[in-house]
Amino acid sequence: MRTEALMIKDYPHEDRPRERFVQSGPESLSNHELLALLLRTGTKEESVLQLANRLLNHFEGLRLLKEATLDEMTGIKGIGMAKAIQVLAAVELGRRITNLNYDDRYVIRSPEDGAKYVMQDMRFLSQEHFVCLYLNTKNQVLHKKTVFIGSLNASIVHPREVYKEALKRSAASVICAHNHPSGVRLYGAA
Repeated sequence: MRTEALMIKDYPHEDRPRERFVQSGPESLSNHELLALLLRTGTKEESVLQLANRLLNHFEGLRLLKEATLDEMTGIKGIGMAKAIQVLAAVELGRRITNLNYDDRYVIRSPEDGAKYVMQDMRFLSQEHFVCLYLNTKNQVLHKKTVFIGSLNASIVHPREVYKEALKRSAASVICAHNHPSGVRLYGAA
């Protein structure tokens, strides 16, 4: 006697992987639930959760799954070319993230280093641009962002915009710079 497969639509709304991801974050999901999100759909005979579980069992977990080939993946019933490519692309992204190297980031040791970093991009702009460099604890540039583009001779920036990006990037320090399209440098005290 064949039993009916429990499909995702049969699960309570709050127990579905996508909804739990939104409510509690990706760390709240098991490996097979994360894999089910990548696969997106199951087959007529099994839910995407069952398919994901079967895929993990076939490769004895994530360790062998990360080494799977396209042919091995598509050899599994329910895993076609598109699903296999999605999973293998996610595995490759994970591998690349793991191998990221931050040693090649630009290091700012002096005001001149900071000016040199932004000068080429800002030299011939026709409007004032307010640019921030967000640095880590080693004074390496994490991110460069144009926070505001002003007029020919004015740039009004709210500190909230500068610090919002610093918090988002977990920056240890911030360098702010702006250009003078007129070529005249204005000095003053606030």
